[in-house]
Amino acid sequence: MITHSTEIKLFTGNSHKPLAEEIAKELQLELGNIEVGHFSDGESSVHIGETVRGRDVFIVQSTSTPVNENLMELLICIDALRRASAGRITAVMPYFGYARQDRKARPRDPITAKLVADIITSAGADRVLTVDLHAAQIQGFFDIPVDHLEGGTILYKYFRDNLMKEDRDNWVVVSPDVGSVARSRKVATKLDVPMAIIDKRRPKANQVEIMNIIGDVKGKTCLLVDDLIDTAGTICQGAEALEKAGAKEIYACCTHAVLSGAAIERIQKAPIKKLVILNTINLPEEKRIDKIEILSVAHLLAKAIENIYLDRKMSEVYDK
Repeated sequence: MITHSTEIKLFTGNSHKPLAEEIAKELQLELGNIEVGHFSDGESSVHIGETVRGRDVFIVQSTSTPVNENLMELLICIDALRRASAGRITAVMPYFGYARQDRKARPRDPITAKLVADIITSAGADRVLTVDLHAAQIQGFFDIPVDHLEGGTILYKYFRDNLMKEDRDNWVVVSPDVGSVARSRKVATKLDVPMAIIDKRRPKANQVEIMNIIGDVKGKTCLLVDDLIDTAGTICQGAEALEKAGAKEIYACCTHAVLSGAAIERIQKAPIKKLVILNTINLPEEKRIDKIEILSVAHLLAKAIENIYLDRKMSEVYDK
């Protein structure tokens, strides 16, 4: 049990209660008494059932599907905690929704990630704790501190310690597109294996055409690395291109498994032996196919919460 002159409180909304319970168990805490529901017209309702005056409060809520409802729950929870005189409020967002809208892709487009950052700050959050933002510059959209954790460390350690023990020389880390090159390079460096890049062209919206593979993948075991998988079009077409290029086996991993639309069907049919994901988003039972393995970020988030609470440096969360 962690101790401090100011009491810590951990609350959760409805987006991912199982993860919040895991975090509470890691911290040897009980989840705070909070009711998050709906009025008959669909409006979100929040009631905090215990005192939070002067407390150091953490509210766990991923803004995943249904995105707007979960975001609104988070905002109302933050407002309720602020009006109840909480000493400090940290929004723990394992998955930060709207992160892909971080720039103007076309004229007259919004920058919704910045808008969400402003709303969270205005609601009364004192800081934000999140995992693998789609675009790192989103940290600068906030006028409050943002602790940005690297969930990829859990993924590459899993592959290093389990699947790569005896045959590391035959592995290649593959970036599914140019946008993921920096992330894939970091994983390849950590695992001390070569890297390849899939060069793709997108002739129309929501269409992906694989053009070329840069690097040697023939006879190799390939690991496709991405931060987020939504419809799974990119990752599955990438796997098909690797298979055509002579790859021996294909694995894939990501931090955030959005898996919307026909994603599960595509993954099931794709030449991917295993997809390893983190539980930043609560994956429904109907989407938990045999090909998917889920690793937990509970320990990472719990350690980060403890370090924030005790004012320790964040780099310590990766020491173990």
